Amino acid sequence: MLDTIQKLDILSEDSQYDLACSCGSPGDNRRTRIGEGRWLYPVPLARGGRGIMLKTLLSNICSSDCRYCPLRHDGNSVRRCTLSPDETARVFMDLLSRRWLLGIFLSSGIVGSPDHTMQLLTDTAAILRRKYRYKGYIHLKIIPGASDAAVRRALQLSTAVSLNIETPGEEHFARLSDYKDYKRDIIGPLRLMAAETRKGARHAGVKCTTQFIVGASDETDREIVRCMDGIYNRLNFERVYFSAYQTGLGKPGLPGERDFSLEPGDRLTREHRLYQVDFLMRSYRFGASEMVYDKNGNLDLSRDPKEAWAVSHPEFFPVRINRDDREALLRVPALGPVSVERILRARRNFRIRALEDIGIRGRPARKAFPYLDFS
Repeated sequence: MLDTIQKLDILSEDSQYDLACSCGSPGDNRRTRIGEGRWLYPVPLARGGRGIMLKTLLSNICSSDCRYCPLRHDGNSVRRCTLSPDETARVFMDLLSRRWLLGIFLSSGIVGSPDHTMQLLTDTAAILRRKYRYKGYIHLKIIPGASDAAVRRALQLSTAVSLNIETPGEEHFARLSDYKDYKRDIIGPLRLMAAETRKGARHAGVKCTTQFIVGASDETDREIVRCMDGIYNRLNFERVYFSAYQTGLGKPGLPGERDFSLEPGDRLTREHRLYQVDFLMRSYRFGASEMVYDKNGNLDLSRDPKEAWAVSHPEFFPVRINRDDREALLRVPALGPVSVERILRARRNFRIRALEDIGIRGRPARKAFPYLDFS
């Protein structure tokens, strides 16, 4: 019989299949194992730097049949186990007493029914809030198919909630699961989350996020970006994440494996390009309709999407570095918000004659130079 630490070891390991941004490669961007079954994940902070979060599943038992997921109900190589809400809360508070943590991220396979699973998750959060008086960060995963009451209960106890949208549309979704219904189990709860957290609503302070599983079905990048635009502008979610399907984990013959001849590295590059598009839309004021795709509706894997836009819009350039506004400068390849702010500050005091004048050197300077006018 497994003890709590052995179960945590298995479940926190299995939580990797719900890991956003697997393309992150620097050493300090990776999760860290600290022994006794605990896996900690770095999380970027708005004020800069990183916080550390404990992330785990409450159970890897699952009633669902998601064809991309090794934890699906007919997965044969999984050692199944479940943590009780008391066990999970106690382990987290024990760890918190010995080191600073940003918070806890709780997800789970579907144990019996969506609402039973939500009860396990919200009971854990309630124990942390009430028994241990924990006032920090709790992120709860909303289980597909959860009732309105279960979603509202999660919002009462959480700092943030998320529900994976998985694919851009019902047609692609149907190729991955017979157990779940896209409109009922995914879109319905997503809309409720948006309504309950909108400005002025009861849970307005709770952050909502979602995630695409990229490359398991046969969606195009254009379809993902169009759907992402709706998530931001109609649902007003905080963030959209992407997770490249990890080849070989699901059932053979997935549409994404059959229809896209991508190597594992290319799959991560595709994920990375979607994150770059997301950043362009959130921080650079690009519209979803401005993205450039190939004839199949996919982003160019060989160049970043801002450079692809610049190459296809020569009439916009060169941008006058000493006169044009912030929005124009942000369209220049290799110039980000920090570099542009540096340019705006510097040109108040002197005329910029080269990017090196303001400390931009090397590859960024070479990439931006052809698109700038220094006169």
